[in-house]
Amino acid sequence: MNTLQVSIKDKLAVIMLDRGRSNPINADMVLELTMLMKDFAGDDQIGGVILTGKENFFSAGLDLIEVYNYNEEQSRTFWNDFLNLQAVLTSFKKPLVAAITGHSPAGGCVMAICCDYRVMADGKFIIGLNEIPVGIIVPDVIFYLYAFWIGKRKAYQYLLEGKLLQVNEALKDGLIDEVCDPADVMAAAEKKIRTYMQLNPVTWSQSKLNLRKELIAHLTADQTGTLDVMLKQWWAPETRKTLESIIQNLKSPMAKKA
Repeated sequence: MNTLQVSIKDKLAVIMLDRGRSNPINADMVLELTMLMKDFAGDDQIGGVILTGKENFFSAGLDLIEVYNYNEEQSRTFWNDFLNLQAVLTSFKKPLVAAITGHSPAGGCVMAICCDYRVMADGKFIIGLNEIPVGIIVPDVIFYLYAFWIGKRKAYQYLLEGKLLQVNEALKDGLIDEVCDPADVMAAAEKKIRTYMQLNPVTWSQSKLNLRKELIAHLTADQTGTLDVMLKQWWAPETRKTLESIIQNLKSPMAKKA
């Protein structure tokens, strides 16, 4: 795989996002992660999955530099696949824990909130959904996913503001479940997921699907209309101008050192 590293021990799979320093999400990562999660869902030798990143970054979100340059067909395919990935992660019937090793804005946050539990490294890191300031329309499925953890009122306000939270804020609001020293993130994530894996797998899995029934229904529904609206705005001149400005900042020497 080009964007992921995978290790398996005692029925626990660890998927590490592995694309550059900050793990920006592109079409390859979306497809590889989707395929892997589908494979693990049907593999009796896998009892649970930890999704993690690298030092200082879980994922910085979408690779705007690459995604911006997709043509119309590639853009539609990418966004459709990204929405599908959310459905696959959310409906994964086995334990899925996020070991958040650093910054996790936008698409990184989306992947994390599809999981059952989130352990985040302590430090000056941020997590949250800032799509609107970037110029990306927030689909209702993201609202349902966000609200599942932090409640509708905060999800509504935070999404409209594009609010990014510091680690302690995220813990207080219920966006993450546990904070620990960066060196202990993986150990804490493994401790949690193994408690899930010790329970009867049929009982645990069916209960998870029952508790997420409404959420899964939203995420697996036909997204064609939503996608049409998103793409229309994605190609709007004002959105392209905003994205160009962001991309220039990302390419700046200071951004590369950050």
